Amino acid sequence: MTTATFARPHIGPPASDEHAPYYGRYTSLVRSDDIVATLGNQLGDFTSFLARFSEADADYRYAVDKWSVKQVLGHILDAERIFSYRALRISRGDTTPIEGFEQDGYVINGPFDHCSFASLVEELNQVRNATLSLLRCLDVEAWSRVGTASGNHVSVRALAYIIAVHLIHHQGILEQKYLSQLAR
Repeated sequence: MTTATFARPHIGPPASDEHAPYYGRYTSLVRSDDIVATLGNQLGDFTSFLARFSEADADYRYAVDKWSVKQVLGHILDAERIFSYRALRISRGDTTPIEGFEQDGYVINGPFDHCSFASLVEELNQVRNATLSLLRCLDVEAWSRVGTASGNHVSVRALAYIIAVHLIHHQGILEQKYLSQLAR
């Protein structure tokens, strides 16, 4: 039995009409025409970044009402799962509107502070690899499909860029608000 090789189509950045205007300022932060490669590279880079936190550091909150490092990572996990699920449904031609989610409720009800930091980092690797497996096999038509999520039109391509930029956004917060305080 032979294994077929699937040539991944060239997927450039999403057009402004492929997502809510809110995301435009963020998706432009991803400077790549190969979003799948970018998502793969991000995984190693972010895992290396997270190695700067110890297990004890991962319980740190820079203010009483802010998430812990573990909760930030849990939020990244939840959001990637949700964005990937949206990409799956839309890529398969499902036109049923997809509801939004309340991130604070997900974090409050998530088990993140009871998990080890190492297990959350491992879970991040598993979730990102699942996202990559989904995206690597999409054909050009699937990337261009548009659906509705959180009351807004969004393409599969835009969702992939949103996954990447969401991680960039939270890495910046972890750097500025958490590591800078922990280094004192």
